[in-house]
Amino acid sequence: MRRRRTLAVRRATAALVTATLALSLAACANDPLAEQYRAGDNKGYIAGDFRVVEIAADERTEPVVFEATTDTGGSVTSADYLGGVLVVNFWYAACGPCRAEAGDLEEAYEKFQDQDVEFLGINTIDSAEQAAAFAETYGVTYPSAIASQTPSIKLAFAEKTPIQATPTTLVLDADGRVAARIIGQLPDASILTALVRDTLAESS
Repeated sequence: MRRRRTLAVRRATAALVTATLALSLAACANDPLAEQYRAGDNKGYIAGDFRVVEIAADERTEPVVFEATTDTGGSVTSADYLGGVLVVNFWYAACGPCRAEAGDLEEAYEKFQDQDVEFLGINTIDSAEQAAAFAETYGVTYPSAIASQTPSIKLAFAEKTPIQATPTTLVLDADGRVAARIIGQLPDASILTALVRDTLAESS
């Protein structure tokens, strides 16, 4: 399994971003896009219909196979995560719901630090610098793959889920198959936590 990225590494990477970019990603407590979303103004947001789907083990399709470059310049492949549970979240920096759910995703991630669970963001449109700045601003400590550098990663998931609905979160099982999906903003960390625990229990 790939080593988890530390907050210190992300801060070092985000320090390379210009002051203009840092200002454009204002703190969550005073975030216009996130506040617009909470108020019902979905600017910059491709709406999902929000639903949670669990897929029985005997009904899952073929494993997702991918490789990509991350926001810290590293590389990831689907093989890195086989044998454990992988949570994949599709997002982009100007997406209000993505900003609103970032804290819940990080909370869920931290609950599984000592277990065979990894998280991977997939940034669908931004540069690595923008993605790293977002991670710094919102306290996200897991890596994100950058689709603008490796477009094939979006194609790898295209048949598995409507990734044009952003945000979307997937839970992949130990074989790399989609076991659950949340389409739309994650409403609460506990929902994702329960899905991960169910999937993790399959291999215990």
